[in-house]
Amino acid sequence: MSFDIINTPNAPQAIGIYSQAVKVNKTVYLSGQIPLVPETMTLHTGDMRAQIHQVFQNLRAVANAAGSDLADIVKLNIFLTDLTHFALINEIMAEYFQPPYPARAAVGVAALPKGAAVEMDAILVKSF
Repeated sequence: MSFDIINTPNAPQAIGIYSQAVKVNKTVYLSGQIPLVPETMTLHTGDMRAQIHQVFQNLRAVANAAGSDLADIVKLNIFLTDLTHFALINEIMAEYFQPPYPARAAVGVAALPKGAAVEMDAILVKSF
């Protein structure tokens, strides 16, 4: 099996031993994105709404680098340190996705890298 590593300066660089994404055939596995601003590699300092938007922008940048877009996401995983933001996630997600929506999980977690409040990873499938 062959695979391609996806990397772009338009999304935060990996802060560990992983790739931004890996493409295997027509499937792209996007690593988790937190609300890091790519240019500074610091967490977005805005409110939760702004942080969620930053995560979606980071995911979009990696998807674009793979020759795809958010519309090709078939599975989205969302990790929140505070599940009271669940409704806000739904509201903002509707700005980035149209029906049919991807499969999704939203999970409450105790902590995320760099003290982030939200992280998302995804799987997308595209006819390349």
